[in-house]
Amino acid sequence: MGRWKWIGLVVLVIVILRFVTNPPRFWLNLTKRVEPSAAVGERLVDKYGCRGCHRIGGVGALTGPDLDAVIARDRNVDPAHVTLRLWLRDPKKVRPNTPMPNFHLSDSEVEAIILYLESVAPK
Repeated sequence: MGRWKWIGLVVLVIVILRFVTNPPRFWLNLTKRVEPSAAVGERLVDKYGCRGCHRIGGVGALTGPDLDAVIARDRNVDPAHVTLRLWLRDPKKVRPNTPMPNFHLSDSEVEAIILYLESVAPK
């Protein structure tokens, strides 16, 4: 194999690894599209194991923030949940040293989760 073919192969492998480990937003929105609703949000919360770290609807662990309290606070401070949306899209961009993993959620998954959190948080 010639030198340029090796270089091309290495570049291709790097691009593929980058795409797999940190897929671009357009790809997430194409491949992980859901119909945003509270019911879908509940299934996503279960699928991603959110209650393993967070209390949601009064149920779950308190390793991470109580999401009922986050939603209640956001109703007054950030009623559009802009910060929560950014956080769910990529927590490490909001706080680089956070222990929360990036679940690579699509925009519609984020919306569904927020709808669910709103539906179970105390009023």
